[in-house]
Amino acid sequence: MTSEFRILLDGVDREGSTGESEDVINPATGESIGRVACVSAADLDEALAVAARGFREWNAVPPWQRGAILKRAADVLRADIDNVARTMTCEQGKPLAEAREEIERSADFLEWGGEQARRISGRIMRGRDSGNRIEIEVHPVGVVAAFTPWNFPMALAAKKFAGALGAGCAIICKPSQETPGSVLAIGKALLEAGATPSALAVILGSASLVSNHLINSPIVAKVTFTGSIPIGKKLAAAAAQAMKPVTMELGGHAPTIICGDVDPEKTADILARGKFRNAGQICLSPSRFFVEANIVDRFAARMAEHAKAWRVGDGMDPNTQMGPLANARRLDAVSELVEDARSRGATVLAGGRRIGTRGYFYAPTVLTDVPDDASILREEPFGPVVPILPFTSENSMLERANSLEFGLASYVFSNDPSRQRKILDALQFGITGINDVVTHPPEVPLGGWKESGIGTEGGIEILEPYQKSRYVSFR
Repeated sequence: MTSEFRILLDGVDREGSTGESEDVINPATGESIGRVACVSAADLDEALAVAARGFREWNAVPPWQRGAILKRAADVLRADIDNVARTMTCEQGKPLAEAREEIERSADFLEWGGEQARRISGRIMRGRDSGNRIEIEVHPVGVVAAFTPWNFPMALAAKKFAGALGAGCAIICKPSQETPGSVLAIGKALLEAGATPSALAVILGSASLVSNHLINSPIVAKVTFTGSIPIGKKLAAAAAQAMKPVTMELGGHAPTIICGDVDPEKTADILARGKFRNAGQICLSPSRFFVEANIVDRFAARMAEHAKAWRVGDGMDPNTQMGPLANARRLDAVSELVEDARSRGATVLAGGRRIGTRGYFYAPTVLTDVPDDASILREEPFGPVVPILPFTSENSMLERANSLEFGLASYVFSNDPSRQRKILDALQFGITGINDVVTHPPEVPLGGWKESGIGTEGGIEILEPYQKSRYVSFR
């Protein structure tokens, strides 16, 4: 499979003006599957001018019609799911079944954004005297600059396209250079469905060049980003120079609290599926496993069984349960975290090694006896590693669970409703799964607390980050 991944601007699929490009690497083989274009500053100036025009043209389309277009785009994606899934698996590594699930969820986001577009409304109220009437109008914020990562390359972009276009904004999306095809598929589906070509662009190239150029432009009115906390802080600081609103879905390091009243083997069965999905490269992934001491040995043994038995391989193989890590950087980072824990006294019950020398495969790993100073307990692991931490004091455990700057996801496994409620009330996280590992369906708003984000995406609020209000008083 060899492809040319070009920028999408004003409905045209084209190279950057300099002709420069980079390899897109299949993480299962380490080999190139094609070339991805790189834009120049001149290309970005053109994209901004097109988006300014696109905002006027798209905003003039009635919300009902915008909704119909987004819903048709969802159908276009679903109709081409097999081809798009192959592209996603080749560029990102996840198994085909997971790629199909992501495409379905991306289509759901587009459809949900279209449905919410049809519900845009303001409100009218009487003033404080009989001669006064007040209207609250809702308007799209303008041109949106969106930056999306490689771990869920389509779904995390689909949220932003759905919200921005549903609200009537134009959007310029910069995906990861490593997974361009998944986001280009969204753009092309929207165009096929009838979206105004000037209202959407997919820009490829240097992340620093694109982000600096777009955020500093007066044409861009809103910045939305999904990725790490350090990069999110840099982008938010740049946007703040011109008081531009931001939506940030940032990193997580989810405490997973497993109480002694649950069946440890059944709980491990649930968490193995949740942890090893997408090779653990999920910001919502369970990542710090606090297990009550009376069941910790049984839980650890069952997790190790899963880790040793999990079928790791090329995502194109239908028997594969877990694909490779997405790139060499992640392979190095996960290896370093495990080696750091091992050097400090952690025991490796399963995994703890790279698999083979071709591609970026890392074995599902289970660690016990992990000391508090191990880096994996402070840094988001973003890999298939399960550090198990026994506890006897619930209060002490909760203090450790809340001790980091992360506040995205958390999990509680208990069959005691009063204990569930007590732990839930103590956790400082925007998302909590009770006896469940969550994903993000479009009908719910998702956002992190503390340094894990600003604002939410999804839910009946999906358009709100891309809207502004005006108060009008008539006398």
